[in-house]
Amino acid sequence: MIRTTKTLAVLATMATALMACSTPAMDNANAQTTQAAPKADAALVTAIANPARSEANKVRDPHRNPAETLAFFGLKPGMTVIEVQPGSYYAEILAPYAKATGGKYIGTGNQISAVADQAVWGPQTYVPLNRDSGPLVPAGTADMVVTFRNFHNWYWQPGMVDKYFADFAAALKPGGVLGVVDHRADPRPEANANGRLGGDGYVSKASIVTAAQKAGLVLEAESEVNANPKDTKDHPFGVWTLPPNSWTSPRNQGETPAGFDAAKYKAIGESDRLTLRFRKPA
Repeated sequence: MIRTTKTLAVLATMATALMACSTPAMDNANAQTTQAAPKADAALVTAIANPARSEANKVRDPHRNPAETLAFFGLKPGMTVIEVQPGSYYAEILAPYAKATGGKYIGTGNQISAVADQAVWGPQTYVPLNRDSGPLVPAGTADMVVTFRNFHNWYWQPGMVDKYFADFAAALKPGGVLGVVDHRADPRPEANANGRLGGDGYVSKASIVTAAQKAGLVLEAESEVNANPKDTKDHPFGVWTLPPNSWTSPRNQGETPAGFDAAKYKAIGESDRLTLRFRKPA
């Protein structure tokens, strides 16, 4: 009886030790699902503080959190970064950052006029991206591809998402990163609006993850840095009811409906957003 008791005590001690050893591993696995953004490096902080940036873009910083977002994606000095269908907002940050750190900024589409003076903003290269375009860059030469609030525009166009994500994956080096930010439908289902799924501008995490996985990319982590719990996602003109578009009628054309309260939507701020980091397997 004494021997049995001692045996049970030893087994209990071993079980406790095993649990103590296994818990950190489990915690680390969970940490890969939702992560806080690391701190931005000094060059990124400088690029964001650049007085040459437009006032219209700088006022968006509290909503778009560029330092936290780019740090979460893993932006590092010297990287070759492709920005997909850029506007001026991130181009004003990424092009000078590339210049300052010996990296390379590549945008898809046409030259962004706001950063056309490359003596001020740094060198930029622009490449085509459309249904019939070829490789963005030589295969496996980009460190990072980033796309901000674009997925919802491709989602309803047959074949577009598959083509674009395949292009992103082909461009990335093994171990390279695809960073995606878009308007989050979750926890509600995607809406069938304006004759198409996700037609109000809000898309689900599952839709983006499925597209990335099909292209051979792996969801490594997500961040809540661009979350907005005030966004009820039931606005009369979709996500575009919110700033910065602030539509007051369908497609912002025609008369504003009676009783429409623009201040209500301004107070919400910009949309609740997914921030996802995918990696190309090494």
